[in-house]
Amino acid sequence: MNDDILKGKWAQLKGKIKEQWGDLTDDEIDEMDGRRDQLVGKVQERYGIARDQAARDVDVWLNATTATR
Repeated sequence: MNDDILKGKWAQLKGKIKEQWGDLTDDEIDEMDGRRDQLVGKVQERYGIARDQAARDVDVWLNATTATR
């Protein structure tokens, strides 16, 4: 997903991000402000997984989430 599209849909996605990755705080999600790289980094950090795995997880989730819209 294009970062511009992600930024545009960020307000809609914030709740869904919290549902998917409940260990992320509301403040962390707000600070990301639609930046995919920030989301990947926080998922990697919180869940103790490799960055490439976090990136794949985020991309799969984003594609599934935005495909239904």
